[in-house]
Amino acid sequence: MDLYIVLGVPHGASDSDIKRAYRRLARRYHPDINPGDQTAEERFRQILEAYETLIDPSRRSRYDAGHRVEVGPGRQAAGFEGFDFSTRGADYSATFGDLFAEVLTERGGRAPTQQRGADLHVEMPVTFEEALTGLQRAIAVTRRESCRSCAGTGRTRLNTGSCHLCQGTGAVRSVRGHMVFSRACSACGGTGQQTPRACEPCAGSGHETRTERVIARIPPGVADSDRLRIPSKGNAGLHGGVSGDLYITVKVAAHPVFRRDGDDLHMVVPVAVHEAALGAKIDVRTFDGSARLRVPPGTQSGQRFRLREHGAPSTRTGRRGDLIVDVRIVLPKLLDERSKELLREFGRINGENVRES
Repeated sequence: MDLYIVLGVPHGASDSDIKRAYRRLARRYHPDINPGDQTAEERFRQILEAYETLIDPSRRSRYDAGHRVEVGPGRQAAGFEGFDFSTRGADYSATFGDLFAEVLTERGGRAPTQQRGADLHVEMPVTFEEALTGLQRAIAVTRRESCRSCAGTGRTRLNTGSCHLCQGTGAVRSVRGHMVFSRACSACGGTGQQTPRACEPCAGSGHETRTERVIARIPPGVADSDRLRIPSKGNAGLHGGVSGDLYITVKVAAHPVFRRDGDDLHMVVPVAVHEAALGAKIDVRTFDGSARLRVPPGTQSGQRFRLREHGAPSTRTGRRGDLIVDVRIVLPKLLDERSKELLREFGRINGENVRES
């Protein structure tokens, strides 16, 4: 690529000819004048590269000596405001590459993105009975919330006057050669006002730590290690983001009589020898009262019976599980002579070997 052809000037062109050609082409192909036109953007990049090379005496000499200058990929221009052909106040200390890098850095800045607050996790111990009936309990949660003094901004709400750098305009103009650029004032962020002081109560973080009483509603039938969610009771978000959630893990204490398996409850019921042999109707303790269990004649130890809908309520459907009764035959601790004689007689009448399979 011949840089003289790019600018449309002869090889012996003077500096004034090169500047004049550059200004003419820049007015035509600058990206801000042709937004969205990729062809014009690429053309302006070539024009800028040619100008930077030919306007610099040492670079031009190397180029004329045959050292070709490749066009750097990805260079873009931004923040172009116009031309200023006066020499007063002009700053020629920076190259065009420095200027465009500075403008791109300013334009590439982004406001802090909103971030969701962190979730909090706590454990709540409950009794077996509380887990089946449900409960409502207030728990103390230490969480990070938006600062009440600054509403989470981290800054005081007082205006302290116009920015001293941009004089309240919110923009700073830069002159490079005959081109004028503007960018948002770095001192005030483009607001034109002096930056407010950091909020003292939260030290500029926008958050403060507080302990809050949160009402936890535990539904009937909750099981051990079940996790409940309370929305928006976690830590406050950053930069205006939504708060996280509070998760409560329920820890259910063991019960001396009942054992839970899903929505079913299991229990062991002692049965006397004569009740198991002859059959009986016995009262069985259930979770919410008692129920009548029929033990048929010939019941064996370890045999199971099911009492419908005497188990734990389901947290999904509300329907109750069953109560599973395991029979355990219990022998009397002491036997008198009459009882022993009756058992001997029973053994003679029923002399089968129970150990034979």
